[in-house]
Amino acid sequence: MNIVANVLVGIVALIHLYIVVLEMFLWTTPRARASFGTTEEFAKESAPLAANQGLYNGFLAAALIWGLIATGSTAWQFKIFGLACVIVAGLYGTATASKKIFFVQVVPGTLALIAVLIAG
Repeated sequence: MNIVANVLVGIVALIHLYIVVLEMFLWTTPRARASFGTTEEFAKESAPLAANQGLYNGFLAAALIWGLIATGSTAWQFKIFGLACVIVAGLYGTATASKKIFFVQVVPGTLALIAVLIAG
């Protein structure tokens, strides 16, 4: 079960690394605009805010990656902390920005959290 948990944590970390790239570096591109449903004008105006948001997603990914490379109770604590933060941020994003966030962030985060808790 530990392998399954780590794979799921890794998937959540990769999702957040992808979000980092979209928000920090590709925000004004057609791909990012399509992902977030923004216009070219809005993307240009909001690029600094998106980069800041991307940085926060990077912190979420960093916590999860640290949980995957650390050992002992530190690994478990970082996985739990990182996944809890992912879920809370996803719930807030779902309520305030887009219902799509629930499926992109909350569902994978919750599945990974359940797996980590079962793996103990």
